[in-house]
Amino acid sequence: MKKKTTLYIVQGAVIAALYAALTIGQNLLLPGSASMAVQFRVAEVLTILAFYTPAAVPGLTIGCVIANISSVMGGLGLYDMVFGSTATLIAVFLMYLTRNVRLFNLPLLGMLMPALINGIIVGLEISVFFDMGGFTFMGFLIAGGCVALGELAVLYVLGTPLVLTMEKSQLHKKLFNY
Repeated sequence: MKKKTTLYIVQGAVIAALYAALTIGQNLLLPGSASMAVQFRVAEVLTILAFYTPAAVPGLTIGCVIANISSVMGGLGLYDMVFGSTATLIAVFLMYLTRNVRLFNLPLLGMLMPALINGIIVGLEISVFFDMGGFTFMGFLIAGGCVALGELAVLYVLGTPLVLTMEKSQLHKKLFNY
């Protein structure tokens, strides 16, 4: 039992470190590309790891908190750290729950979760806290749509080939004892 607990902690820690490093690195190389309303956060491709290990749920959440701390330092405020990280927690938990729902032998429903959850939560966050003109439903739809579009692009353009590669090579079984 102790070996499984240790493995779970190590997997979660490695996933957290990868997520944070990828996001912070992307923001250093391409400022704003991983932390603004219209974003293409490459680290979000790691959310597919929730299909293979429950350790991805806390790992990705902690990685998002760490990455969003760097956004706080960049002036985006504590709101993004709280709401963005909560959105990640909910999205990857739902991904883990839907991991066995397959369409065309792919977890397409699960891959939709980050777009849906982040689109709603982060879209609300942007339209309530960052839109200087005050909250409007149209502003929420635009902000949420932009966030969701970025999530969909990352998960379906980068995530689909990653899932296919991991499953074809059986890498998910080697890494996570799936």
